[in-house]
Amino acid sequence: MSAKLKPLHRLDLRNGCVDMSHGSGGRAASQLIEELFVRHFDNELLGQRNDQAAFDVGAGRMVMSVDAHVISPIFFPGGDIGSLAVHGTVNDVAMSGARPLYLSAAFILEEGYPLADLDRIVASMARAAREAGVAIVTGDTKVVERGKGDGVFITTTGVGIVPEGIHISGDRARPGDAILVSGTLGDHGVAIMSSRENLQFETTIQSDSAPLNTLVADMVAAVPDIHCMRDPTRGGLASTLNELAQQSGVGMMLRESAIPIREEVAAACELLGLDPLYLANEGKLIAICPQGKAERLLDTMRAHPLGANSAIIGQVIEDSYALVQMETRFGGSRVVDWLAGDPLPRIC
Repeated sequence: MSAKLKPLHRLDLRNGCVDMSHGSGGRAASQLIEELFVRHFDNELLGQRNDQAAFDVGAGRMVMSVDAHVISPIFFPGGDIGSLAVHGTVNDVAMSGARPLYLSAAFILEEGYPLADLDRIVASMARAAREAGVAIVTGDTKVVERGKGDGVFITTTGVGIVPEGIHISGDRARPGDAILVSGTLGDHGVAIMSSRENLQFETTIQSDSAPLNTLVADMVAAVPDIHCMRDPTRGGLASTLNELAQQSGVGMMLRESAIPIREEVAAACELLGLDPLYLANEGKLIAICPQGKAERLLDTMRAHPLGANSAIIGQVIEDSYALVQMETRFGGSRVVDWLAGDPLPRIC
């Protein structure tokens, strides 16, 4: 007669911690997956319990993007690493004009990390996925020894479908095109900096972390011939526009007075010696479109909750050096170069 396996106690999600057995592939690992990850992420495809997810795709081109998240602190004003992991990959997929469909999620956990915090992160991730209209359909979990990690790192991969007739790419900006942004810049960077350094301001500056796919869907429906879209995350607006200028072989001329920045963010940047043009954003996008379609696109963006503060901030120009320049408030101009160094590491 074979001995019966002694059943495991349920996870202690209030006081328990991650231990090495949770990454072993054995019963403890299975219990962590079932009682924590599946409980929050459960859907038809994940419920098949395979090592992969098989799904049908519609007409159009498939898009795939991957993003690793190592942000510190893990919890910050306006979000956490869980919601950010969803928003970041959803937005990367959406910047092609695609409709994001599915995500995978890989977790690297440090031994001793509180299960209560992990449960909070996974619950936040599940809410963010539901709000974005995507499903987390497959994943993986690994555990490293105490002191060999920093709590939790998350890598997400997303897939989506670009509708037929939509061709948005970083190499399609043309002289004369208008440059738009979907809202105020630098919110995420200042929120992380203030939380990390325990800085106190008169008002709490919240991260702008948000899924942009519904905004993009409205934009693409209104102006199908958008040339470029990009979310200005690490390196901010300045580095992202330099990247697009290089890809397209054009220059760009911005108007400083037109760039939307919250007063409290500008004040914090002045205090900290930072330039908001180089700070990361996690819920904003840049769009480049033909000049004749710019006002229509702007109206569409402003009609969406995530684009209420949208603005036309400049235009694409001919420039064999592919420089990004800016007309200052004082009437002069200056080059807006790539970010040099990393003044704010682990921002996403």
